[in-house]
Amino acid sequence: MALRLGPYLARNSGNSFRETGLRDAGLPIVAFGTVTALLLTVAGGSQVFWSWTDDIAGTYQALAVVAMVLLIIPLLTLGASAARLAARRRDDRLASLRLLGANSATVVWMTVIESTVLAAVGAVAGAGLYACAAPFLGLIQFRGQAIGGHAWLSVPSILGCILAVCVLAAASAALGLRKVVVTPLGVRTRQTADGAHWVRGLIAAVVVVIGVVAMGMLSSFGAFIVIIAVMGGCFGLALLALNLMGPWVLRLRASSQLKRAKRPEQLLAARTVLESPKESWRQVGGVAMTSFVGVFVGVGMAIADAMGTAGDTEAALLVRDINTGVMITLLGSFLMVACSAGVNQAAAVLDRASTLVALDRVGMPRKLMVAARVKAVMSPLFLVAGISAAAAAVLVLPLTGAVLLTQPVVLLTIAGVFAAGFLLVRLAVAAGTAQIAQVLARPERYASVDS
Repeated sequence: MALRLGPYLARNSGNSFRETGLRDAGLPIVAFGTVTALLLTVAGGSQVFWSWTDDIAGTYQALAVVAMVLLIIPLLTLGASAARLAARRRDDRLASLRLLGANSATVVWMTVIESTVLAAVGAVAGAGLYACAAPFLGLIQFRGQAIGGHAWLSVPSILGCILAVCVLAAASAALGLRKVVVTPLGVRTRQTADGAHWVRGLIAAVVVVIGVVAMGMLSSFGAFIVIIAVMGGCFGLALLALNLMGPWVLRLRASSQLKRAKRPEQLLAARTVLESPKESWRQVGGVAMTSFVGVFVGVGMAIADAMGTAGDTEAALLVRDINTGVMITLLGSFLMVACSAGVNQAAAVLDRASTLVALDRVGMPRKLMVAARVKAVMSPLFLVAGISAAAAAVLVLPLTGAVLLTQPVVLLTIAGVFAAGFLLVRLAVAAGTAQIAQVLARPERYASVDS
């Protein structure tokens, strides 16, 4: 049944393939492709460290684990967002099927299959992109020589990554359909609430405290592999906690701004965030993750400066390699911000197309729509980036001490990360707001999407 109904649901009444293809297929495929390419690149670049067995290999392996956790957790978050994006625009039509008598299993399977197909297409494209990038990745030098063929993953590893992306897409799509399966009428009439409970903040605070305690006890764990596992687990859980807490923080801030709003764009921006704190978090979450990574990058550069070279060839290579590693980590983080911001901004405008058309018809100036959109995204950026950087600083404090965290190189790196992250999101917002004019130029294509 799900396979037979799928092609019919793929047809969007009243909209051309150009718009629906971009919204329903193109954006998720781009996101899944980027996730897969970066996952394979991170895995391929890191596997060289595990082929070494000498005395200093453990240092490189510990640094590799930190870098992988700092990149893979945000990548998985981006992958989950891509899966939700693949299923989100199907909610209305799937809810209509539920109202017409389709059972829950049919609705779930239809969306899971569709999201998995999109993920598979994007993942295969991402694997192709990785294959193109791997020769250049092999030119990167560690310990005085290029990593070369170590940058290439085995075919089973590549297939396993593609399968993991597809499983992530299927799981995220199934979880995202709970509101359609449970309350189809509420979804169809836009009456479901996107809650962001205070429990999210409490859980995040507890996770960070546990992480700080665990980081302070690293020396007592003894076995090197246990120390690496604890470090990686603390960093990964902290990133997940930030992702969990983010929507709640945005809801609190928007509620406060709504009470103090004095201009129309302030009111509209606050209402936009309150309508869906989780969606608003996805617009800025990439910068929060990058700010978290930026603290570790700054600390890594400070450690490299403190080590010096002093004629020791091995120490000089380690210093250079630390700097290389932190730059690669930062570059990967910025690529994720660019992809996340671009995809989410484009999707947000397309998702609100019918609302924009309705506002235009009642006489709202287009400049006001653009100003409200910009404010809804840019206004909370500094807050979420600051909270994320503070959480990272607290987490590494037991290892580095306050003196290292206040080094100029750390502060300048964090400031640079903030500036670059804000610029990327602002460019994405500019591209998204440019679509508003395109939407309003052809209102007949969107006016009936949500009706």
